[in-house]
Amino acid sequence: MPIRETSFGKARRLFTQHQGMLRTGEAIRLGIHPRTLYALRDSGEIERVSRGFYRLSAKPALTNPDLVTVALRAPRAVICLISALAHHGLTKEVPHTVDVALPSHAQIPRLGGIPLRVFWYSEPSFSTGVQPVSIDGVTVRIYSPEKSIADCFKYRNKVGLDVAVQALRMYRERAKRADLRLIETFARVDRVEKVMRPYLEAVL
Repeated sequence: MPIRETSFGKARRLFTQHQGMLRTGEAIRLGIHPRTLYALRDSGEIERVSRGFYRLSAKPALTNPDLVTVALRAPRAVICLISALAHHGLTKEVPHTVDVALPSHAQIPRLGGIPLRVFWYSEPSFSTGVQPVSIDGVTVRIYSPEKSIADCFKYRNKVGLDVAVQALRMYRERAKRADLRLIETFARVDRVEKVMRPYLEAVL
């Protein structure tokens, strides 16, 4: 006679099958009773990542909880500018906020405690150059290195021209396959081709 799985055992198994993290609504749809979910939370077996999201406490600590929370709570947002440069290793700046791009007229997400700096991008700039990456098992939408550099020149009055130029130089020095033509493509999308041209010529 097979041994019946306990409600706690089922919950642990389902969390494990979903990379250790579940949204509350998803957990309930999978058959985890709210009482079981909160009992696991109260016992410390699962921990709250952000409102409505829980993960197994035994999993390794999140390497970038802010980016993970943005991805979970604001799935349309794209990590941009200095936050994107920091992820790609193209800046010496220490991000004090999470820079996110949203489509024009989108509402600012409420993420509770995460300092956001929001930029509204129009099309096609918003949808171009998005590079999904996996961080702590969560898919995070982030602009590619080349798009991030072009964006920094576009928003040079916000991030500083020196930051944009530094990112371009670091990209040229560090990238194994530096693709300046791709940067030019994104510069055209962002309408900063003329602004960037002398800086691109300087690093050739």
